[in-house]
Amino acid sequence: MGVQPFQVLVITDPELKKQILPVAYNQQQMVDCSHLLVFAAWDNVTEARVKAFIDLNIEVRNVTAEKLAPLSANMEKYINDTAENNFQWAARQTYLAFGVGLVAAAQARVDATPMEGFNPEALDELLGLKELGLRSVTLMPLGKREEEKDWLVALPKVRKSKEDLFIRK
Repeated sequence: MGVQPFQVLVITDPELKKQILPVAYNQQQMVDCSHLLVFAAWDNVTEARVKAFIDLNIEVRNVTAEKLAPLSANMEKYINDTAENNFQWAARQTYLAFGVGLVAAAQARVDATPMEGFNPEALDELLGLKELGLRSVTLMPLGKREEEKDWLVALPKVRKSKEDLFIRK
């Protein structure tokens, strides 16, 4: 559908990153990164959000509301679902964008760290996400690694073998 039920906060303020540090279990990337991206999903799918999405489609694609009636009807199933189910759907959609962001960073030769190691409720409180109808899902610190300070840089990555990772049928 292309709804993009999430937003990405771009945090560069050093003081705010210091406040996030304990919420992220004192992982140093929070303060060492140049940019901290917080991927936050909608807490629910509302009539207002569906209307905004349909209106944007009408504007960008120069189509009528009638032409978008099937899309609008498809989205109504979310309005009638629970907020938690809607958040779980939105969080999975957020992960899709998060993955693309990691690849984009690698393509641009910017170091990025995918992170779930933080207290989402505390981060949501700190950033005022509830008031925005959002809940934090993942973090992505961006920057250039200082190889001389990175104790993992010379160690081989520990990953499953292809045989253990892939199931062929």
